[in-house]
Amino acid sequence: MNRGIRVLVVDDSAFMRYTITKYLSADPEIEVIGHARDGLEALEKIITLQPDVVTLDVEMPRMDGLTALRRIMREHPVPVVMLSSLTQRGAYTTIQALMRGAVDFVPKPTTGVDIGAVADELIQKVKVAARSQPADSDAAEAAAPEAKGGVRPFHRGDPLVVIGASTGGPRALQQVLSGLPSDFPAAVTIVQHMPPGFTQSLAQRLNECSPLIVQEAADGDRLAQGLALLAPGDFHLRFRDAHRVALDHGPRRNHVRPAVDVTMESAAEQHGPTVIGVILTGMGSDGREGARRIKEAGGRVIAEHESTSVVYGMPRSVVEAGLADEVVPLPDIASVIVEWVKTCTPQNTH
Repeated sequence: MNRGIRVLVVDDSAFMRYTITKYLSADPEIEVIGHARDGLEALEKIITLQPDVVTLDVEMPRMDGLTALRRIMREHPVPVVMLSSLTQRGAYTTIQALMRGAVDFVPKPTTGVDIGAVADELIQKVKVAARSQPADSDAAEAAAPEAKGGVRPFHRGDPLVVIGASTGGPRALQQVLSGLPSDFPAAVTIVQHMPPGFTQSLAQRLNECSPLIVQEAADGDRLAQGLALLAPGDFHLRFRDAHRVALDHGPRRNHVRPAVDVTMESAAEQHGPTVIGVILTGMGSDGREGARRIKEAGGRVIAEHESTSVVYGMPRSVVEAGLADEVVPLPDIASVIVEWVKTCTPQNTH
């Protein structure tokens, strides 16, 4: 009997295979159709079983999850949800996996108490993955960026770009940021829905593939032209004044922290018509109200087109609310940002 979403569970731990299967199978919309102990076995099972979604461990013998993912995306594209260990190495590897086409990830539980909460998250992400669009395998490996131009002073009236993303966001951010020039005359802030422990690795990876300098934001950081500040996991990013950012642990918005709405609303308040808002792939509607505030303040908004969104949720909410000045496929977003920044004339310099 077809129970809906057919899942292949890949993990070298028999306990984890049993546990993941137990929780996924308890959901009436999900059927676990097979198991694999490593990447090589996973590739064989994908061909024979043709799952709708694969859950993939990172650290495995014979063929690790990252190598397996690369081959899956090239040879037999299927939505993949990674299971990641909560270590610095595990976090960086997870970010690489997201860049290479994994739809999302779930941190592996460290204790028995964590398993229930992680299982609920995994079930939801498997369902999202089953509805997602496959990633473009040709864009998986980022080209080496041009030489970095360094940071330059940011003044009130200079353009400020605020980018928001969720599911599928790391790959989308990589493509947008790698398309900006090293002499980009604007400040950039980024909000990516991601838990603590992973945003530092994301900033590091984005810095490696972008001509801009990309850093995880710290409270009090100054904006600068050529600098992109990424909101850290579990902290909202606001603008303390025209030149500095502030982090806080305020209430979640749209069930998330950091929230795109919080950053965009604060940007609109402090920077008004010089704000360019960009809403990339992601589920839900975070960013819609922030985009509304940007528009009310005289700024402009770009939404990613449905054709390239891994999950067309956040961009759809902005488009359907009539708040997008342009709806643009992912490969063209950087060039639109560059053109818009050219039209932003500094109004004063203090």
